[in-house]
Amino acid sequence: MRRLFLLMLFASVTWSAAQAQEGWGQKFEQLGQQLPTPNAYRTGSGAPGVKYWQQQADYKIDVAIDDKTQVLTGSETIKYHNNSPDVLTYLWVQLDQNVRAKGNLDDATSTGTVRDSVPTKFFESSMGTDASGYEGGYKIKSVKDESGKALPHTINRTMMRVDLPSPLKSGESFTFSIDWSYNIYDRMRIGGRGGYEYFPEDDNYAYTCAQWFPRMAVYDDYEGWQNKQFIGRGEFALAFGDYEVNITVPEDHIVAATGVLQNPKQVLTKTQQERFEKAKKSYDKPVFIVTEDEAKEKEKKKASKTSTWSFKADNVRDFAFASSRKYIWDAQAVKLPTATPLAMSFYPKEGNPLWADESTKAIKNTLEIYSERTFDYPYPVAISVNAANQGMEYPMICFNYGRPRNGEISERLIDGTVSVIVHEVGHNYFPMIVNSDERQWTWMDEGLNTFLEKETKRVRYPELDLVWGTPKGVIRYMKGDTKYITPIMTNSEQVKQFGYNAYGKPSAALTVLREVVMGPELFDAAFKEYSNRWMFKHPKPADFFRTMEDASAVDLDWFWRGWFYSVDHVDVNLAEVKWFKMRSESDNIENKGKSVATGDLQSGEKEAAMDFSSGPEPFSLIETDARYYGEFQNQIDDKAVMAKFADKNFYQIKFENQGGLVTPLVVQFTFKDGSKTTETIPAEIWRMNEKEVTKVFAFEKEVTDITIDPEEKTGDTNLEDNVFPRVEKVSKFDEFKSKIDKNAKVDASGKWSFSMTTPDGNTTTGTLNLKGKKNKYSGNLVTESGNKLDLTSVSLEGNVLKFSFKYEGMDGSSEVIIIKDEFNGTLTLSSMGTFDVTGKR
Repeated sequence: MRRLFLLMLFASVTWSAAQAQEGWGQKFEQLGQQLPTPNAYRTGSGAPGVKYWQQQADYKIDVAIDDKTQVLTGSETIKYHNNSPDVLTYLWVQLDQNVRAKGNLDDATSTGTVRDSVPTKFFESSMGTDASGYEGGYKIKSVKDESGKALPHTINRTMMRVDLPSPLKSGESFTFSIDWSYNIYDRMRIGGRGGYEYFPEDDNYAYTCAQWFPRMAVYDDYEGWQNKQFIGRGEFALAFGDYEVNITVPEDHIVAATGVLQNPKQVLTKTQQERFEKAKKSYDKPVFIVTEDEAKEKEKKKASKTSTWSFKADNVRDFAFASSRKYIWDAQAVKLPTATPLAMSFYPKEGNPLWADESTKAIKNTLEIYSERTFDYPYPVAISVNAANQGMEYPMICFNYGRPRNGEISERLIDGTVSVIVHEVGHNYFPMIVNSDERQWTWMDEGLNTFLEKETKRVRYPELDLVWGTPKGVIRYMKGDTKYITPIMTNSEQVKQFGYNAYGKPSAALTVLREVVMGPELFDAAFKEYSNRWMFKHPKPADFFRTMEDASAVDLDWFWRGWFYSVDHVDVNLAEVKWFKMRSESDNIENKGKSVATGDLQSGEKEAAMDFSSGPEPFSLIETDARYYGEFQNQIDDKAVMAKFADKNFYQIKFENQGGLVTPLVVQFTFKDGSKTTETIPAEIWRMNEKEVTKVFAFEKEVTDITIDPEEKTGDTNLEDNVFPRVEKVSKFDEFKSKIDKNAKVDASGKWSFSMTTPDGNTTTGTLNLKGKKNKYSGNLVTESGNKLDLTSVSLEGNVLKFSFKYEGMDGSSEVIIIKDEFNGTLTLSSMGTFDVTGKR
């Protein structure tokens, strides 16, 4: 009993010590109550439960565009199926166009300041929709039941409640109709996801119609009605259904839309019909259904008559379309294991030759790679439509930017165009089929899709930029000021630095998960399992988290907790290295306990060897006393074990977690003969001590160099403390500091073109405009997108120029050294870190 008591006492002391560890962050605690309780609808495995259900909304819509007034008029009949176990007394319908109605929530709650010398376009936009003179929002003409009787309804900004004449019981359906119209808006002026683009050179329009009809809100087991207001950023939650849509446009227009064209004989010429059929059998290259010359010819005159294009789409969550007489149209079949969808591109001449070369090819590449990773693309068509300054997705169709500038096609333009097409076509999988709630969780579609976009480019476009969406691509963001960062698990409307939070960081996290934590085989199988489980269903974050664990047998609670629920970052310091070798028999055994100076190879700031020049520290093994065997009758052969370790090199390494985010350790050892080996240590090494761990490695050969995360796979934000022996890294700015001359007579005035590398691996450019002399300077910094930022605290001491500015609420500053008509230095944004910047006058 006394022995048991002592063991219990020892255990309790150990546990108390662990709990009392300074700054214990519970990074390995199970998520537990942070995830919803599993039930018959959503199981603890992450799969849909035996009682899972979802609603269905079927639509029959007639819509027309007036090409003279840019007014869209529509009439729809909705059949709503109540598959829930609940009785419904009202329905909620989304009125997304009201996001631009007078007094909308976005305008009412937007904040900003007045700055001097702001481009007029940006200032007008900052003042809200009313400032542009645009009269936005739906004009709801009627809401009626199947018999034509008016239904009571209440409009609350972007949501409309329709009161039912009698309760809608489980298993029943209700049919009603809505008539409406709205003014299509100029995207150049208003922004937004749909609208029109005007081409003054030929006086034509291209319409990209999105969120153009009143749509049913989602009612589900998770939160009932998802009727959170549409403010503009948090996108959409939508029910699946079948669509029949008739689109009336000028007779000379070409229409691209969700679904399959039902009346090609009525809207296409005989030649176009023949080309269309030929495209369905062309697997190696696109077939032009409308050529560039034919599109140019149609630009010259406008048809006075109209035609109606009829489309049918089954089991989709939305419907979008594009219409213009300017469109070139090409198409190509894509052979998948179980399907042969048609990849199609629609674009004005302004997109060529870039789009003829890249668009349909990018669709094909996307469908092939995404299908390998998830499921074969189930829809009959996948469409990419060219639209200026846009990237937006809908079932079977997306609107994408990318046009040559002054006839030039740069590598950056090709990368941007391919990337946006791959990304937006990829959205067919997430969220169009794996139908997550975008209004609540942007990362569930944007993050997963950015990850597969990156994978598609890695496999099919290795020559393009492959940094965005990787751990390396979010380093500057991850190590930035946390007051400008929110966890991934933040509602879309509250997210800070939206692009990194919802796109870049989730993709980087999945990359770490695949390449370091789980390995490609386990990850790919689990990711495919999630995709297939929730294909044509409505998953929530917990369903993804649980499925990835369930299908892999890898406990990932620490990973979700760190990457998705916190703003910690990876920064592991290789804090200390000690090299040991066993004493040989000729060594004085009496010295076995003596403290030996050699071998103390700390890489910290203490005065110690910064390399292996001090040699190894000797240590001894002694024979095992019989009492340590307890009740066991057999014993190990101590001499044999000693002989086994006699010539080995032992390296005791201390790792410090300085960023807070626990991570696997990828450690590369370089040996004296030049060979290398890499060991990956699971993140569970931190489970008893989240701040520092020490581990011993044994090798036959002597080590000369040690590097943590040599291929930058974990997102470590400080590579300088990842190496031993330490290598002092000199930045470009530090190199330039040798040229500082405080007595130099420099004139900094003029227009300077600058460039700097952004965290996603791209290069951004702009201009620095300075006027004045003798250290009395003023000016502004103009970004690539046209934002003009006034400079403050401008000073010039010798050839060192310093200035400050504000950018989107962040403090910015720069310090550069001027040598004749060039400068080199750094630019710092408070939440994003410091960048190398160069410039020329």
